[in-house]
Amino acid sequence: MRNKIAYLSLLLCCSLFTYAQDLSLTAITIPAELTKDANAVVKESYTEINLNAIDEMTVKLRKVTTVLNKLGDRHIDAAIHYDSDRKITKLSAKIYNALGKEIKKFSKSKFIDVSAVNGFTLYSDDRLKYIDYTPTEYPYTVVFECEFKSSSTGFIPEWNPQDSYYISVQRSEYKINNPNNFKTRIRKLNFENYPIKKVSDESIHYLAENVPAIEYERNSINYTEIFPRLLVALNQFSLNKVSGTGTDWKEFGKWMNAKLLNGRAELSPATIEQAKNLVSGLDNDIEKAKKIYEFVQNKTRYINVSIGIGGWQPAAANEVDKMGYGDCKGLTNYTKALLDVVGVESYHTLVYAKERRDIDKNFSSLQGNHMILNIPNNGNDVWLECTSQTIPFGFLGDFTDNRDVLVITPEGGIIKRTPSYQNETNLQTCKANIKLDANGNIEADVEITSKGVQYDDKYHIESYSKNNLEKYYKSSRWSYNNNLEIKSTKLTNDKKNVIFTENITTTVADYGSITGNELLLRVNIFNRDTYVPKRYRTRNYPLQISRGYKDVDDFTITIPEGYNITTLPPKYEITTKFGTYSMEVKKVDEKTLTYHKSILIKEGTFPKEDYKLYRKFRKRIAKQENLRIALQKL
Repeated sequence: MRNKIAYLSLLLCCSLFTYAQDLSLTAITIPAELTKDANAVVKESYTEINLNAIDEMTVKLRKVTTVLNKLGDRHIDAAIHYDSDRKITKLSAKIYNALGKEIKKFSKSKFIDVSAVNGFTLYSDDRLKYIDYTPTEYPYTVVFECEFKSSSTGFIPEWNPQDSYYISVQRSEYKINNPNNFKTRIRKLNFENYPIKKVSDESIHYLAENVPAIEYERNSINYTEIFPRLLVALNQFSLNKVSGTGTDWKEFGKWMNAKLLNGRAELSPATIEQAKNLVSGLDNDIEKAKKIYEFVQNKTRYINVSIGIGGWQPAAANEVDKMGYGDCKGLTNYTKALLDVVGVESYHTLVYAKERRDIDKNFSSLQGNHMILNIPNNGNDVWLECTSQTIPFGFLGDFTDNRDVLVITPEGGIIKRTPSYQNETNLQTCKANIKLDANGNIEADVEITSKGVQYDDKYHIESYSKNNLEKYYKSSRWSYNNNLEIKSTKLTNDKKNVIFTENITTTVADYGSITGNELLLRVNIFNRDTYVPKRYRTRNYPLQISRGYKDVDDFTITIPEGYNITTLPPKYEITTKFGTYSMEVKKVDEKTLTYHKSILIKEGTFPKEDYKLYRKFRKRIAKQENLRIALQKL
C-alpha cells in the first residue's frame, strides 16, 4: 500500500509538468480507502432508463473504471449484448493513462462483435460487442458509453452498484424516467449495509457513493446475499412486442401459459400413435412417464436454439420431433406434449440452473435461465431434466436441486421447491482388499458406490475412453498416490436406483516406505479427505457449507511375510455441529488389519464466529487422513 501511495504521489508531481488533463479520469483522485482490497475502482457509473411506451425503452450507460492491477482487467466491463430486439444506437470507449491522458479510442465499428452463445447453439441472434485492449501499464482508466433501444420492457436493467469482489465504487447512480406513469414495482436487496440513498421521492432514482471493496471469503454465503441489487418491473410490459402482465406469480404464469406456451404442443398422428404404443399396458402414470422420458433421451439431443419470443417461447413440439434436437425449452415442451398424449399431467418450470439460486417468490418478473418439467404426481412431485441423454428419470443432481422454481399452469404460476440432496443422501462407500508386499508395493481391488450428488459427480465417467479413464484416476481421484497403475475397471450405472459403482483393480509401486526395521504405511489409501479451509485473521461473513455428504471407507489390508503388526493408533472420533468423523484401525490376525473411516459433513449456514471452529474440525480430520502406521520387521 505504501508503494502504491508513493507511486500515485509521484504521478501527481509529474502531472504538474505536463499539460492539463481531466483530473476526474486520473488514478490520483481516488480516495485511499477505496484502494484497499481493490483491483479496480468504479469512479463513475450512471444508468438512465427512459420508459417511453409499454413497448419502447431506451437505456443510457456510462461507466468509468480505473484498473489498478492485472487482476482488475476483468472489471472494465466495456461490453454490451444485443439482438434483433435490442438495438445499439451509440457505443464508444476511451482508455486513459494514470495522468488522465487519452491513449486509445474505440468507436462502435472498432468493438469486436461475436456470438454471445456457445458452440452447442444451432441458431441465435444474441450477440456481444466488446473491446479488446491489452494494457501496457497500470493504473489505467476506461470510459465506456452506450445507448440502446428495446421493445422488451419486461427486461428492465437492474441496478448493481457493487457487483463483484475486489472492486470499490466511488459513485454509482441509477435513474428511471417514467413520463407515462406506468405502474412499477421495485425490490431492494441487501441495501442495509451500504451507503445508498434515494435521490427523489417522485421517481426511481438511487445513488451510492464511496463503497469500499469486499474481499472474497471462502465457504461464505452466496454473493446474492451480500451485494446490493435493485430490481424493477412493470405490471404491464412487452416482450418482443408481445404484451404481458405479471403483478404476481399467479398472473405471470397465466400470461406465460396463454401467450408463450399455448399451441406449441401439436404432434403428428404417427408420433401420437407411437407414444401411445410405448405405454400400452401401463396403468401407472410414473411408469408411463419413464417410458416417454427414455424415448425422448434416445431420440433427441440438446442444442441451443435461442429463437421465439425473446428466447422465451419454446420451439413447437412437432418441430423438435422432426429435427431431433432442441434447447431446454424445446425439449421440455416436447416431453410435455408426449406426456399429454398418454394422459400424464406435467408443467413447464422455470429455474436458475447450475448456480444455486431461487426464483424470487416475492417479486414476479422474467426470471430463470433454464426450463425443466414438473409432474405433480398427486403432491409427490417428480422433476425431469429434459436436456440430458444420460441422467436418470426423476434425478436433478446439483444442477437444479434445492431451489425455488416457478411452475407454469393454466391457472397461473406456482412457486415450488425442487428436492434437496443433503448430507447422508450424498453417500459414497469405498471398500478395498489390499495386499502389501515386503518392498512396500500394493495390489488392490477397490469397489466404490456413489449415491445422490456423489452419483452426479461421477456417473459421466462411464463415457470415458480407456486412456481418459486411467488419467482420471491417476491425475484426479488418486493423484496423491505416486506410481499408481490401473489394471482393470468395471463401471456400473444403475439408473433405476441412481447408484454408480466402480470396480477397479490397481497397483501402487513403493507405496510403503522402509526405514530401518519398519515398513511405514498410510492406511487411508483410496479416499483421503484433507481439505482445510483458508485461514482468516478476521472473518466478515457467515460460514456456509453448501453441500453435505457422507463417506464410509472399509479397507482390509494383508501385510507381507516377515513383518508384524505392533502398535496401532486408538480409535478416533469427533462430533461437532458441522458433522462427525470416526477412524479405527484394528488387528484381525497376525497378517491382517482393517481400516474403517466415516465422515459426515452437514450442509448449513453458521455464524461467522464459527469459522475458526470449522477450520479446526477440518484440520483434525486432515491430520487423521494422513495417519501412518509402522509394521515391524521380524
